[in-house]
Amino acid sequence: MASVVNICNSALNLIGASTISALTEDTKNARLCNQRYEPVRNRVFRGHNWNCLIKRVELARNSTAPVVEFDYSYALPSDFLRVMKIHNGTTDSIAADLPYKVEGKNIITDQTTVYLVYVALDEDPNNYDVYLREAISHQLAADICYSITNNATLANNYMTRADERLREARFIDATENSLDTVEANEFTDARL
Repeated sequence: MASVVNICNSALNLIGASTISALTEDTKNARLCNQRYEPVRNRVFRGHNWNCLIKRVELARNSTAPVVEFDYSYALPSDFLRVMKIHNGTTDSIAADLPYKVEGKNIITDQTTVYLVYVALDEDPNNYDVYLREAISHQLAADICYSITNNATLANNYMTRADERLREARFIDATENSLDTVEANEFTDARL
């Protein structure tokens, strides 16, 4: 059973530091993990379209429209981290880019119906792919390494190692899906 504490202990083990039993315990390692876990996790989440974090929803239209430029505003889900794509539910919109902007906690667009495919914030490590858990652990180890060891060389080495682990996790995750079909258009036809 995966937990935030397990991921933090994995990071602490990587740098040879003492493990913790809870994020709330009164130790330097627990305070650092408590402070840095969420920002590191969220940075990793936003950096890739992780399959285990993808959600699809129809957005609810806000009662107040944007003042200029677009006709409608839609509230983003509370667990929203990053847009993958939006469409209006028709097959024509799936291949075409629909004009929109993310502003605050809203998407503004001219579409009367909006479906959102997005990267969601999931706080339960049991739902993460094993490679994603490892990538978070390595990123956290690199992030807290200098604070715990006071060794800049070691911290730099762990940053390099963490980046390699993150690339590996992204590759494995990205290759699990079928390839998207590239539709012909003026740009692709010009290459012929």
